[in-house]
Amino acid sequence: MKFKKLLKSRKTVRTYTGKAADKKDLQKILEAGEYAPAAMGKYENYLFTVVTDKKLLKAIDQEAAMMFGDLHSHPLYGVPTLILVSAKKVDEMAWATAGIMGHNMVLAAEDKGYGACYIYGAVAALRNHPETIADLDLPDGFTPLCGVGVGETEEELEKRDIDKKRVGITEAE
Repeated sequence: MKFKKLLKSRKTVRTYTGKAADKKDLQKILEAGEYAPAAMGKYENYLFTVVTDKKLLKAIDQEAAMMFGDLHSHPLYGVPTLILVSAKKVDEMAWATAGIMGHNMVLAAEDKGYGACYIYGAVAALRNHPETIADLDLPDGFTPLCGVGVGETEEELEKRDIDKKRVGITEAE
């Protein structure tokens, strides 16, 4: 897909068929995350964890629903794959780096025809459950900061008209 078309058609997808991305496509999505800049070039401070275990996804989903106070909600939206971006040192640069890595992966997923969703609330809930974090087998010192849900969707990714003035712009001359 052409880059500008991808930017104009990108959207947060919250409905999935349950089918995961093909392994080859998933590798390309993860590779896109690797292409993101890392604060101070310290790529060793970041880790991607691909979660496909249904039991673990359900636990994360339920923990998030509890945090949001709505036990009937599904904050993971039924994604078959959750890619967590974790960092060794949690600071402003780590949050920014994790967000950029996640964004690259979202764009790559959508470029491959998959639905994708930024997952922050469920990851915040996950951080309050060390027993679930232990199930992720993260190396010592890594903390999940954000996630990207990826999977097949029936939603169409099509060009949308966007108000070009929805974000204010100022100039300091």
